[in-house]
Amino acid sequence: MTNWNRRTMILTLCATAVVAATMTASPPAARAAGGQGTPVPQLDWHPCELPAGTAGPAGQECATLPVPLDYSRPDGRTVPVAVSRLRSDRPAHRRGTLVVIPGGPGSSGVQRLAQKGAALQEALGGAYDLISLDPRGVGGSVKARCGIPAADRRLVTLRSWPSPDGGIGENTARSRRTAESCAANGGAVLRSFTTRNEVRDIDRFRQALGERRLSVWGTSYGAYVGAVYGQTRPGRVDRLVLDSTGDPDPSRVARGWLENMARGAADRFADFAHWSAEPAREAEGLRLAPRAEDVEQLFLALAEELDRDPRDSGTPGVPLTGNGLRQALQNALYSDRAFPALARLIQEARDPEGVPALPPDLTQTIPDEDASLMVATICNDVRWPGAGSGYAERVAADRARYPLTAGMPVNITPCAFWKDTPAERPARITDRGPSNILMVQSLRDPATPYAGALKMRTALGDRARLVTVGQGGHGMYLGNGNACGDRAVTRFLTTGHRPAQDTDCPN
Repeated sequence: MTNWNRRTMILTLCATAVVAATMTASPPAARAAGGQGTPVPQLDWHPCELPAGTAGPAGQECATLPVPLDYSRPDGRTVPVAVSRLRSDRPAHRRGTLVVIPGGPGSSGVQRLAQKGAALQEALGGAYDLISLDPRGVGGSVKARCGIPAADRRLVTLRSWPSPDGGIGENTARSRRTAESCAANGGAVLRSFTTRNEVRDIDRFRQALGERRLSVWGTSYGAYVGAVYGQTRPGRVDRLVLDSTGDPDPSRVARGWLENMARGAADRFADFAHWSAEPAREAEGLRLAPRAEDVEQLFLALAEELDRDPRDSGTPGVPLTGNGLRQALQNALYSDRAFPALARLIQEARDPEGVPALPPDLTQTIPDEDASLMVATICNDVRWPGAGSGYAERVAADRARYPLTAGMPVNITPCAFWKDTPAERPARITDRGPSNILMVQSLRDPATPYAGALKMRTALGDRARLVTVGQGGHGMYLGNGNACGDRAVTRFLTTGHRPAQDTDCPN
């Protein structure tokens, strides 16, 4: 669940308005919200206008849900949140409504439903109406802008990759000016980008739909959102699936997830190394070494060479640097399907006559609204250590222990200079509540490593069961091709059956 993961970046870069994100007055109230005394608006559903190249399932509808900017002032200003639904294609089999919570922060739920809706309909046999929403700051929902300079909004600069010598001076200066820009320009809307508010918006959506309870499938950061929803509103959750989750320690949410990426990359790299050393890669021109154990050193040596002498790429003005190569590795570890492109990039960079073709993630400038959201949510949720809190020392130690990530996961971020104290404490996930949770987790997850997921499992106690999928990758259900894991989740959502105890699904 890295806060700036590959899936987040791809979805964020592609995001365009799905529903108008302008300030609107509330439509006529449907009824009072349960226990709150505030009216819940009716939803004006219409066919979704998805971004070019996104083909959602037939019948997907979109609407705009006005939500309070500040829930402590429910009668005050409202802001728009884009919502979407896909009704059951077998109404006679419908048993409820399933909310799909995307990862990030920064991923669009409307697009997630477009991408996964048809597969969910088939797997679940019409058992649910499917719904999702764009969290604040994303897609068709309310936006805010920090005014971050374009040079600071590329992936390799938005992430705090240290200098080739391990120095963090550039990162510190960039983090300071980003935090100052957000404080000057973001306003109340930016300050409202929090996990707690996403949970509140989901529950307001539930009320607007007239549903007593929701079932939940949350992936990556969305799994944490789902866990918080289940913890704070236990009576509103039917069945809860947490897919690829991280350590829920409330003192380290976001910061801890980012730090854990170092171990996640180390755990996962072995899969890429074995794949790229297989003899079958020879005919494809993608075999990097005759032995898997040689691939890591080859990669590290190439990254160091690019630190010293960046290579011109096929994108004018954007050379391939050592940190660019490291970022490409981070992106590719999420799915085996990305291995060929990474191996090809490495081969092109090793060839003295080659011109590396950079993936779009490394060449594009992230829109200001998207970069602002990705920074704000993690900084608004929890207080981070200040600038004088030993970042340089932690970077040096992490570079030595986890050379593939070169100290980036523990480096300084804009949160070290954040002007606003988090308005609320993060929720503490506990074993108090219904026993209605199924976790599914890859054994070698590059973003939410298994060790972090075990801490979530421990925190939940008997409320949860854990299905461990014996492969690598991030995002398991209907995502990385493990039939055993998919069956376990589908069975739980459709019948309520969970394993009697934690169980394993071999690859």
